Amino acid sequence: MKVQDLFNMTGRVAVVTGGGTHLGKAMAESLAELGATVVIASRRKELCEEVASEFRQRGLKCEATGCDVTVEAQVNDLVDAIVKRHGRLDAFICNAGGSVPAENTPDSSVDAFWKTVEMNVLSTFICVQAAARVMVKQGHGRIVTVGSIHGSMGTDKRMYTPGHKRSSIGYFAAKGGVVNLTRDLAAELGEYGITVNCLSPGQIPKPGVNPVLLERLEQRTPLRRNGVPEDLKGAIALLASPAGAWISGQDLRVDGAWSVW
Repeated sequence: MKVQDLFNMTGRVAVVTGGGTHLGKAMAESLAELGATVVIASRRKELCEEVASEFRQRGLKCEATGCDVTVEAQVNDLVDAIVKRHGRLDAFICNAGGSVPAENTPDSSVDAFWKTVEMNVLSTFICVQAAARVMVKQGHGRIVTVGSIHGSMGTDKRMYTPGHKRSSIGYFAAKGGVVNLTRDLAAELGEYGITVNCLSPGQIPKPGVNPVLLERLEQRTPLRRNGVPEDLKGAIALLASPAGAWISGQDLRVDGAWSVW
């Protein structure tokens, strides 16, 4: 098979949770540009609809729906509706997550900690189970979880400007959980032709971050720049397409080499 064909997703169906903004939007765009029909889903259905409309105006195949990925029934309904409408599910990108704000240790909230774990680890588990039920029957599928460099590294408090709220301690625990959950899911599901990999982004700031902090992050990164959402498009294309057929159980860090030191 030619390498161009390995990345061709024409006729395939993919889901991107949290696909209406920032990293999720770039991932959804990547798969749609490869020819897939992409379903973007999040609690903010109206935002997903705006993005889907934007993509369709460019000739891409994209649908939008509302779904809270921490609610098992909603995720099961999402997958059932997709299979009923399209007859297949080829890729599921477990991108939706987040962090509940909390004070730094030793004053962090236990409730915030568990809510953050729920938003990331539990939601990923729920989504993988729903997708895997379909993929097991098909005999193939691509599942991509979304971790973070925070899933395997601590934080340097000296980097941050006064008043900037760093990711909560629960986020580090949760993303670490996603990374290792991915490894065992790959072991569990491999015999059914399903690959499971984790994509762990580095520093990809949202708009509005303090310029001083941005400069510090750039200087800390060997490639001497911060990431942008589009930096994830190639990685997600690899892991979600036929090109990634023999890649499974991996944590792919896309971080400008942040994690090498």
